[in-house]
Amino acid sequence: MAMPTFTMRQLLEAGVHFGHHTRRWNPKMAPYIFGVRNGVHIIDLEQTVPMLHRSMQAVRDVVAGGGRVLFVGTKRAAQEKVADAAKRCGQYYVNHRWLGGMLTNWKTISQSIRRLKEMDEQLVAGEHSGRTKKELLNMTRDRDKLERALGGIRDMGGLPDLLVIIDTNKESLAIQEANKLGIPVVAIVDSNSDPDGITFPVPGNDDALRAIETYCDLLAGSVLDGLQAEMSAAGIDVGAQEEAPVEALPEEAAAEAQA
Repeated sequence: MAMPTFTMRQLLEAGVHFGHHTRRWNPKMAPYIFGVRNGVHIIDLEQTVPMLHRSMQAVRDVVAGGGRVLFVGTKRAAQEKVADAAKRCGQYYVNHRWLGGMLTNWKTISQSIRRLKEMDEQLVAGEHSGRTKKELLNMTRDRDKLERALGGIRDMGGLPDLLVIIDTNKESLAIQEANKLGIPVVAIVDSNSDPDGITFPVPGNDDALRAIETYCDLLAGSVLDGLQAEMSAAGIDVGAQEEAPVEALPEEAAAEAQA
């Protein structure tokens, strides 16, 4: 496995360069804006390309060192892509709603995760647990609420070592908590975003589905490369494992890029 690659053409095709209408912009993003087209800010991809590379390298290095990555994207367009990317590379995600204190009050969140796991066990036991059907129904509803909020971090086991964020405006609380704890943040910053507090900003569109999918694929690939590097450093023979790592062949990767 190698670090995933991308071209400026791929970013253009995914719409990464489209910012917001000039009325909706954050002046702090001025250094990353190339110009205006039809009243819309155009993001300078000449800067996006190296900054995205740097962010991917940061993700890879954290994972290669045994760290955990938390993907965060609770807006509707990002929810599915963020969950899929995190699951594909064995990391963690929040895609429903960021609960205040998810990082800064990890002790309480851990108790909620423990409660979620206990509910799962009790629901598996079903009526054998001595509960009535109504009690089990109410428990199922409570369990589903907790699963939506905490399902993506139930096995994280501690604070993450790096956050990957799609929309900095919507996830401002997550960024504040990460900054407070000194956890580095990789984030997509659109023309209406505030780049302050972002360790590894990536100027780009944070609304278009293809753009979000592109970021998630590249960052998930960086995680997988980091995992392989960690295994190699630990002396684990990848080729001797019963389940070989999945790796896209060059022809497949090219076909996916054209699709």
